Amino acid sequence: MTGLEIGVLSVAGIFFFVMLGMYIPVVLVLVSLVGTWFITDNFDIAIYLLSQKSVETISSQEFAVIPLFVLMGLLISVSDIARETFSVANYVFRKISGGLGVATVAANAIFASITGVSIASAAVFTRVAVPEMLRFGYHPRLAVGIVAGSSVLGMLIPPSILLIVYAFIAEVSVGALFIAAIIPGLILAILYAVVILAIGKWRPQWVGQDQLAALNDIDDMDFSTAVKLLAPIGLLVLLVIGGIYGGVFTPTESGAVGAAGALILTIAKKRLTWATFWKVTVETGHVTASICFMIIAASMYSSMLGLSGLPQEMQQWVSAAGFGVLALIIAYVVIVIILGTLLDSISIILIVLPIFIPLFNQFGVDIVWLGILSIIVVEIGLLTPPFGIAVFVVKSCLPDDEISLKDIFLGAMPFGLIMLVVVILITAFPVLIIH
Repeated sequence: MTGLEIGVLSVAGIFFFVMLGMYIPVVLVLVSLVGTWFITDNFDIAIYLLSQKSVETISSQEFAVIPLFVLMGLLISVSDIARETFSVANYVFRKISGGLGVATVAANAIFASITGVSIASAAVFTRVAVPEMLRFGYHPRLAVGIVAGSSVLGMLIPPSILLIVYAFIAEVSVGALFIAAIIPGLILAILYAVVILAIGKWRPQWVGQDQLAALNDIDDMDFSTAVKLLAPIGLLVLLVIGGIYGGVFTPTESGAVGAAGALILTIAKKRLTWATFWKVTVETGHVTASICFMIIAASMYSSMLGLSGLPQEMQQWVSAAGFGVLALIIAYVVIVIILGTLLDSISIILIVLPIFIPLFNQFGVDIVWLGILSIIVVEIGLLTPPFGIAVFVVKSCLPDDEISLKDIFLGAMPFGLIMLVVVILITAFPVLIIH
């Protein structure tokens, strides 16, 4: 059996075992080990090559950025910051029809800039924002759709765990990805808000008595109170993102500053007990170990594919077929969206990047730009059936059992389409990706 045949069989084997429900990193490690063994015809060599690859992958100091940002996000999640941010956003947009929906998007965008996890945003704002929107007469489908749709901002607006995973697999700068994601993240949030405002104008019955209720509900809020509530969050964002953008901190150092700031902020709000701190610390370890294992597995898989010659063969096939870069991008987007209906975000990144990055390198595509494109397309999968993990998280956190999964999927559909629009925008105008 040739190396190329082993490479093709390895890809088929991965999808087979994933469909059986096996844990993606375990599948990647096993397939990489067996594939390398068959290619080299020596089990000891396979073990040595893959063990060396695993050590090289996580020996860099830059890996400290993972636990630091995870710790920062978990500390923020146990505080009242999400609720306070939503209150401030509600105050700012109180005179607009559809203002509560826009406030949810704005609060999600701010929350995303200090957590980096879409699932956390979906869980928190399902509890915080959905009851408020339902109370003010929002159509249930719109209310849950806004929360599910805007939760994906957590994986795009930096700091983002998915961006960090992409950076290590694609071997690009974490800081460059963080900076590059800011403008697309803001564009996505703005387009979400525009659609909600359009609904408020042309389908006012879908937002109920939103404007009047919001005005009456926040009489105790004033500008100084809003600034006081938002200032700590704004300072934390400025330290983390501003520090990276201004060249003051490396991404790892900004993670340390962010984690320390989040700890101080959570203590100041009297939301951190010893029991909570222990729980957050242990969960940080679990998440970090999981992410590191995923990256090691992806590195092994990439190494095995390189030995098989599959990426090189695909490069030659693409060249011979006369495909241009646009055709490759379209094929990539379609494949990732299809995978998004079945797999979670990180799993998709782990599987497709080792195959496609050599192809994009052949065309001279900016890998940082590709990273932002990939994250947006992958995140569409959080809203699409049958997997749609963000939709399932929203459903599990809903206090109202009358809202079905179908309602949430349908409510989130317009936001998935908006994400496709942003994909088209950054493809047509790559200048939007600044780094």
